[in-house]
Amino acid sequence: MATVAFLGLGVMGYPMAGHLAAAEHSVTVFNRTPAKAQTWADTHKGAAQPTPREAAAGCDFVMACVGNDEDLRSVCLGEDGAFSGMSKGSIFVDHTTVSAKVTRELASVAAEMGIGYVDAPVSGGQAGAENGVLSVMCGGSDADYAAAKPVMQAYGKIVKRLGEVGAGQTAKMCNQIAIAGLVQGLSEALHLAEKSGLDGEALVDVISGGAAGSWQMVNRHKTMLADHYEHGFAVDWMRKDLAICLEAGDDVGASLPVTALVDQFYKDVQKMGGGRWDTSSLLKRLKAFD
Repeated sequence: MATVAFLGLGVMGYPMAGHLAAAEHSVTVFNRTPAKAQTWADTHKGAAQPTPREAAAGCDFVMACVGNDEDLRSVCLGEDGAFSGMSKGSIFVDHTTVSAKVTRELASVAAEMGIGYVDAPVSGGQAGAENGVLSVMCGGSDADYAAAKPVMQAYGKIVKRLGEVGAGQTAKMCNQIAIAGLVQGLSEALHLAEKSGLDGEALVDVISGGAAGSWQMVNRHKTMLADHYEHGFAVDWMRKDLAICLEAGDDVGASLPVTALVDQFYKDVQKMGGGRWDTSSLLKRLKAFD
């Protein structure tokens, strides 16, 4: 069993750290809200520390799942950052969805300190984290990935290396692009069905088993038809992710017209007050723009 630090106990990180503890790893956590870290420690018989550096000290692996590029920099760098507490030969594993640029920047700093680095963003949402069945997309050296994979399998149903550092984040961008297009298509289909007098539930029963079927259709159609969006992956988070996708597309010369369009649709949802609504709220936008 490994000694592990987990930095960031949001809706994803909290249960992910719990799965590590359940797998009998020795887990120390850090969270910007100390009370939440202490609650986790009391619940899972782990430990909590007031800084990333103290949490990371003496650990084989340091996992992070925070908010954005700057949040990641703040928990890695500086006197109280995790890198300052990590030993040579230990490995930092980042589960945050961030830019490939900051990933390569931090991996370079880690390498100079003799620290391994794996970028490993996840997909599967809060339910996937709670049930330990996330898809984990990894970038890093073969050796770092091979060492970290058994630890990540505590919460990953699929854990796969896609290439060197940054490849995991690029894969996550592709994931978010695919989701954005799927949700818009599903929203338009359900909207047309309602306008045409079809029963939405019956429609999904028919088409979900064919070529149109998707995770979004199976897992989101009921709440969409019920006009319920106070759950799931927030629109604000998706817009953060899509901004990363669009910037990366510009960097490599990839045309992403549908992604750019759906990003603007999500901007409309934010203007409606739906920044914290689930990404499936694109249907609500269509109804509002009738």
